[in-house]
Amino acid sequence: MTTTTAVVVGNPRPGSRTLAAALRVSRELTGAEPDVVVDLAQLGGALLDPQDPRVAGLVREVADVDLAVVASPTYKATYTGLLKVFLDRFAPAYGTGLSGVAVPLMLGAGRDHALAPELHLRPVLTEIGGTVVTPGLYVLDAQHDDPAAYAAWLDRARPAVTAVLGHFTDGGGRDRPVAGPRR
Repeated sequence: MTTTTAVVVGNPRPGSRTLAAALRVSRELTGAEPDVVVDLAQLGGALLDPQDPRVAGLVREVADVDLAVVASPTYKATYTGLLKVFLDRFAPAYGTGLSGVAVPLMLGAGRDHALAPELHLRPVLTEIGGTVVTPGLYVLDAQHDDPAAYAAWLDRARPAVTAVLGHFTDGGGRDRPVAGPRR
């Protein structure tokens, strides 16, 4: 069985550095292009319409993937409101929670906010059902296109992500913990 992947980007600018970084992480972890790419800036006001079928469809698609890379620039020491509006659509109790591995990724101008992915994005991804098996990744904006900015994190994260994805896709299922408690 193959791994399905999604990239969700909460940058208010379409085609952003955040998108480029998230695509890089997804490719590095899976060796393939993501199946679903959600650049939230392109959805505009539809995100605020709870009845919008396009947004509802994207939520269902992202909920069903094995791996979701969820990325945001750092705004006021946390992720963007744009990303928050989208993530609020996920409701595990109603079958629209994340069902696979979630990777929190944030970009920022300085190292002062390097813990933002761990302190702010990881908890919400866990709350909506994602299995977060790695520390969040923080990349400096100025280094978003430098492979060295990702190398150490990828060396540590790839084995854990690969192991859990292998469990999901080999019939092990997503309904029980793999490496510790489900987060």
